Amino acid sequence: MTRHQPYQSLFPEKTKTSKYSSVRCSTTQFRVLLYFSKVKRSLAQAHGPKLRSLNQIETLARFHPPSLMGATSPDSGDLILVEPARPGSKVAVVTINRPDALNALTRSMMISLASAFRRLDADDGVAAVVLAGRGRSFCAGVDLTAAEEVFKGDVNDPAANPVAQMELCRKPIVGAVAGFAVTAGFEIALACDLLVAGRSAKFLDTHAKFGIFPSWGLSQKLSRLIGPNRAREVSLACMPVTAEMAEKWGLANHIVEDSQVLSKAIEVAEAIARNNRNLVVLYKSVINDGLQLDMKHARALEKERAVNYYNGMTKEQFANMQKFIQGRSSRAPSKL
Repeated sequence: MTRHQPYQSLFPEKTKTSKYSSVRCSTTQFRVLLYFSKVKRSLAQAHGPKLRSLNQIETLARFHPPSLMGATSPDSGDLILVEPARPGSKVAVVTINRPDALNALTRSMMISLASAFRRLDADDGVAAVVLAGRGRSFCAGVDLTAAEEVFKGDVNDPAANPVAQMELCRKPIVGAVAGFAVTAGFEIALACDLLVAGRSAKFLDTHAKFGIFPSWGLSQKLSRLIGPNRAREVSLACMPVTAEMAEKWGLANHIVEDSQVLSKAIEVAEAIARNNRNLVVLYKSVINDGLQLDMKHARALEKERAVNYYNGMTKEQFANMQKFIQGRSSRAPSKL
């Protein structure tokens, strides 16, 4: 039995990995190199000494041979992985698995990622989800070699929009961000309910630099999280947000060493999974729905849902609640 089998039903279809074209791989290699060199040069000119740490971009942009650099799969089943955090865990780990391209998203990967969250939402065996990227980057955004295919065809297609499916997912999502979260990768990070950042983490919005109009919520979400003035500088000046800045501004919940990002994210997710699953789902919903309202209407929403919740409880459920409360003293406390 492989370690992926508990969640194999999430991706039942299997196809062979395609053979890669050396011409396409060479083009991909060049364009990704050009992308990151432009980002580094423009930011260095705009911000000078503040961006010395962005020399890491050169490290991230070390390219492998063309046959690896252009690795893609028609169904992306091997590029979006879903597995349990550990045997028997109620936490699912979703991994963006294209490290040789800094986890840049192709159209098929976007569809697979959206599908993963749609299926995890419907899986009663899953209580919480961790989203991570393999290698030195969380997600470098959309693969710009197929920009027209992605932006013209799928902006209004919820089935191909991972952010839309993450927002519809009732299960809490913990993002595990190490390395770069660039543009669409930044938007995917913002779609998580909580974020654990490695010390190397950098959140970067390059929409304005490359003439890409945001469509996954970054222009609206970021200002509500860190304040409009900070968000304007991050987006209009393409100013990178470091892990320390993200924690200070309320974007990241925890900062840990890069080697501990995934384990910390799983720890947080498993702490959530130990609680009353129905209440966790309802609580996430009322928080997120209330954020769309002013305080008066958000409080009214909370009251309305509380009344509906308690009116719907049976005597047996109240009795089970009391038993649970009485038994808490015999349980091990949370590590958080």
